[in-house]
Amino acid sequence: MERIALIAHDRKKDDLVDFAKNHKDFFEGYDLVATGTTGGRIIQATDLKVNRYLSGPLGGDQQIGSDIANELIKAVFFFRDPLTSQPHEPDVQALIRLCDVHEIPVATNKATAELIIKSLKEEV
Repeated sequence: MERIALIAHDRKKDDLVDFAKNHKDFFEGYDLVATGTTGGRIIQATDLKVNRYLSGPLGGDQQIGSDIANELIKAVFFFRDPLTSQPHEPDVQALIRLCDVHEIPVATNKATAELIIKSLKEEV
């Protein structure tokens, strides 16, 4: 089963949880991985099966980055907070760079996430 990564900064967690609830049928068709807190919130709200990695600042972003580098990830949904400085910003940039290097689509907001879902549904 193809894998999708789910990540959200603190101020965007509610947005990603709502997005996952609205697209639960879509996400059920994938092996889901997420950073710790985000994954827990998605599980609680949707009952989706999500493999939780470490929290982002503790290395969860890098665990997902390893999956990307090993070509295990189909797409990344990373709802970023562009208005708040993140102490682990270098990790965030490294993750996005890996997506670019390995040509993995990455959605950083709801609009791009909707487009990725539409595209992946058309592949089937």
